[in-house]
Amino acid sequence: MKPAHKVLLCILDGWGIRQEREDNAILQAGTPNLDRISNGFPFTELHTSGMAVGLPEGQMGNSEVGHTNIGAGRIVYQDLVRINRAAESGELGNNPVIRAAMDQAKADGKAFHLAGLVSPGGVHSSMDHLFALLKAARERGLAQVYVHAFLDGRDTPPQSALGYVEQLERFLKDTNAGRIATVAGRYYGMDRDKRWDRVKLAYDAMVHAQGPKAPDALSAIRASYAEKVTDEFVVPTVISQGDGSPVGRIRNGDVVLFFNFRADRAREITSALAFSTFKDFDRGGLQLGRYVCMTQYDETFELPVAYGPDQPQDIFPEVLSRAGLRQFRTAETEKYAHVTFFFNGGREVVFPGEERHLVPSPRDVKTYDLKPEMSARELTSELVKRIDSGKYDFALVNYANPDMVGHSGRLDATIQAVKVVDECLGHLGDVCRRNGWVLAISADHGNCEMMRDPTTGEPHTSHTLNPVPFHLIHPDFRGQKLRPGVLADIAPSLCKVMGLPQPKEMNRMGLLP
Repeated sequence: MKPAHKVLLCILDGWGIRQEREDNAILQAGTPNLDRISNGFPFTELHTSGMAVGLPEGQMGNSEVGHTNIGAGRIVYQDLVRINRAAESGELGNNPVIRAAMDQAKADGKAFHLAGLVSPGGVHSSMDHLFALLKAARERGLAQVYVHAFLDGRDTPPQSALGYVEQLERFLKDTNAGRIATVAGRYYGMDRDKRWDRVKLAYDAMVHAQGPKAPDALSAIRASYAEKVTDEFVVPTVISQGDGSPVGRIRNGDVVLFFNFRADRAREITSALAFSTFKDFDRGGLQLGRYVCMTQYDETFELPVAYGPDQPQDIFPEVLSRAGLRQFRTAETEKYAHVTFFFNGGREVVFPGEERHLVPSPRDVKTYDLKPEMSARELTSELVKRIDSGKYDFALVNYANPDMVGHSGRLDATIQAVKVVDECLGHLGDVCRRNGWVLAISADHGNCEMMRDPTTGEPHTSHTLNPVPFHLIHPDFRGQKLRPGVLADIAPSLCKVMGLPQPKEMNRMGLLP
């Protein structure tokens, strides 16, 4: 079929709405191109946090959740909500996969290791889940329980780990449930861009007890702060006993449960720990008794999963495919999974008529504030060519800059990131106009509109609870009013714009009257 309108959906990652100019990278940068192409066209605001995207109330949204809701056209209740309910009811430890792992460690006389992000950020993990797991391990009589604590500083303030790790240490002391064996900034063990040199440092600390030593986790963090190294970048450190031996390195036959519920930053360290076929660095022949993933990190991983995927059906990409329409997806490396895996409902599938193009993120800088343009211009150039080709009916693009540079907490760099993205939006507006396409511009969550914590005065490096924009740019819609809504309203709205049937499973009204 021929769509009523062809559509480009542009996601500005981390681009929220905040009226105050102070510490607001968007308002300080100025957006002359966005202002020019959107002038006079419909606009509304969308909520991207809490129950509006299937998260606990007050929980900030993230890219994974955002793209899942955008593609699904309904509110998708996230793993965090599902696992929270199990932790609150006491059923987390009775999950059959988790129970079997604990029982195996006890029966074999081996250690049980809990690895993941120790953070209240709620984006990748939950401390409540960790505490529930530790409590369950103690109740099942496990004698050797060790925590490998990755530190945040990205979805939390940059120097906040002391408080969270102190809370964990206090819980461990009060309950005698286990000990912290290693600490490491998430920069190392939670890489997602195949920077294996980083992952190896985390792996070597956890498995080989190699790296800096400290008598306890809090001392390791304080030593890092003294060197001006914040949470995210704490070098993987081995916690040692009085005689210098490691508290609890991972050994052959041990059981490991990785407790992050978000997949993208759990895949690489899981590959290294769990698979003897791993070849990206020398892992030293580790053979675990069992490795458990809290959620499904990758469909190709043949590993036990405690909470399998809740995958929505009849999502927007399927609607396009069933109609025989051609769709194009593109992003740079940092957000490629979001326009593919997450937009496709958390499935490793390419629908008929779907084409993808990956633009590599820069690898010549340690952090993106050193190169705030990232690969936005290359991404735009490829997208313009694809639209001009006349082959496609729908395109999805994600600009990573506002979020990835925003996470640095550096206002000056983030202003430059916004300026580059605005430049690219000008080109997108022009290519859509000359080809008769609708340009829909939105975001998955806020970030760069708040670059300093108003309470602490520290750089603000995490996402926000602010709403995001939705622009619908095409002469046919000039003067129309849009309802305020949530991210799940985007797909039903695009069905209407393109003249496509809206599946009953897409239970949102959409934004158009």
